[in-house]
Amino acid sequence: MKTQTFVTKDTDAQQKLDLSRGRESQQKAIVAVLAESTILEDFKTGELTKSCRYFKMKKIENLKAKTAEKLIRNLLEKDIVLQTDERTTYSKFGDFIGVHVKEISGTKEGKFNLKWAHTAISNFKSDLRKYRMVSEGKLQNYLNEFFYKLNRRYFGERLFDRLVIASIQTYWQSSG
Repeated sequence: MKTQTFVTKDTDAQQKLDLSRGRESQQKAIVAVLAESTILEDFKTGELTKSCRYFKMKKIENLKAKTAEKLIRNLLEKDIVLQTDERTTYSKFGDFIGVHVKEISGTKEGKFNLKWAHTAISNFKSDLRKYRMVSEGKLQNYLNEFFYKLNRRYFGERLFDRLVIASIQTYWQSSG
């Protein structure tokens, strides 16, 4: 699933007076949020829930379709089911993604399908409150730290073992 959020960035006081306010103002940095989720069913009650394991957050320059398409092409495989809100930015995703489902965020289905992306956004903004302001240049570092910790929240006692394995394992990168 994919959605976006707007994060207030560090702006000096004089410049703030000249900028517009609101959702897509120049005082906000745009962050794309991707969450991998799986539908689970309770066999006793038949109730459906979603479980989410991995997240990715990326600062993007604008909400134009080309920017979003480039991001999706670089980060996701072609044979996935992608759920987004109904923003026009995502209108052509069906051309290069296996299945593209658009949801209105405020509906029951939208709340169910985009729940984890919205939860990650809320948790990230809450985590940012410990800093006074975040510069736009450093925002991606904060995002990387946040989703690194979030993606490893279930490692528990195995965290050190996994770190040792990752550090001694050789990785082969081809330059061709």
